[in-house]
Amino acid sequence: MGIAITVVAVVVVVALIIYFARRGNDAASSSPSDQSSTVAEPTDKGQKIVSAAASESSSQSAPSAIGASAGDVPEEEPAEGVRLDESEEKAAVQEIAAARTERKIQSLRQGLLRTRGFLTEKITSLFKGHAEIDPEMLNRLEETLITSDIGAPTAEWLMGTVKRELDAASSKDGTAIQSLLKQEIRKALALPCPPWTFTQKPFVIMVVGVNGAGKTTTIGKLASQLREDGHQIVLAAADTFRAAAVNQLEIWGRRTGCEVVKPVKEGADPSSVVFDAIKKAIDDGADVVIADTAGRLHTQTPLMEELKKISRVAAKATQGAPHEILLVLDATTGQNALAQVRDFNEALGLTGIALTKLDGTAKGGVIIGICHEYQIPVRYIGIGEAKDSLRAFHPDDFVDALFDVDEPTGV
Repeated sequence: MGIAITVVAVVVVVALIIYFARRGNDAASSSPSDQSSTVAEPTDKGQKIVSAAASESSSQSAPSAIGASAGDVPEEEPAEGVRLDESEEKAAVQEIAAARTERKIQSLRQGLLRTRGFLTEKITSLFKGHAEIDPEMLNRLEETLITSDIGAPTAEWLMGTVKRELDAASSKDGTAIQSLLKQEIRKALALPCPPWTFTQKPFVIMVVGVNGAGKTTTIGKLASQLREDGHQIVLAAADTFRAAAVNQLEIWGRRTGCEVVKPVKEGADPSSVVFDAIKKAIDDGADVVIADTAGRLHTQTPLMEELKKISRVAAKATQGAPHEILLVLDATTGQNALAQVRDFNEALGLTGIALTKLDGTAKGGVIIGICHEYQIPVRYIGIGEAKDSLRAFHPDDFVDALFDVDEPTGV
């Protein structure tokens, strides 16, 4: 009995030893990741939310493994909108510029509607349906050119060019003649016309012309455009014989934010007003002086002498003045505008022309005669009442609008 109890006790002890030995081996062989996983396991709902948020944040900040390792992926810059590649961007810019040019051409076409109907459409209808040009057609072409107010000398010059071309050509085609006329008119209009740089300050612009040509309105529109370009302007109210002219210029001065120098009394010496305006511009550091002058008939010698005096006094006030002598012409006067150019140019030496009211006349062809006969560039044309209706003159645009070409070549 005693022996049996002893044997059972030994077996139990041995079994316990084996059991605890195995427990120790299992604990020692378990991995660190298994242990951390067991420890990190959330025990309540709040811990589960925190663990999920941490996991999501970690997954968002981790770099993509596609095509690059974590060290190869740079930090992304903030988005700045859609970016085109260089070729697409250049094409977009060109498309916008082309659309803007086309709008200008369409507006100019509308402004030249009457002139185009009187000149170029007559020429087109003259050649329509005729395969060959005969002497009778040439006579009718010459008549059309003369009656379009371009002037007899310019009409004679164009007809001489046409006849020489016909003599040299094997085919007497009307379409080719129209192309030739367009080419020669473009050459006549494309005179050297350097832009105003205002390197010498103040840059003095003397504006002249007959009564009713639109001088003061042209000055106001020009001042508005120059102000928008950032220039400081002084206006000289040198039309001292009409109080209304001074008042009109004052209104433009308020509209455009320009200083206006006025005569001390009605009938004062206009050259003294211009002198004071230039000195005011020098003192204020202004860029430009624009001098309005009294409207006068170009046939009245004493009045033209007064303009010469204004020019001389301006030259004494600042070196090289006036730097621009701009003649404002009313396009509706037709060939009378040619006589005005002749007389004002002889008296003052004109440097530029501003041709107004082109949208209200069929006599716009006078611009061709002015450029061809007197070699004085047209700087501005007026085709409406709005301030932006005074436009810098571009020969290519003008010719394309006049001949109603679909694809403009100028800008």
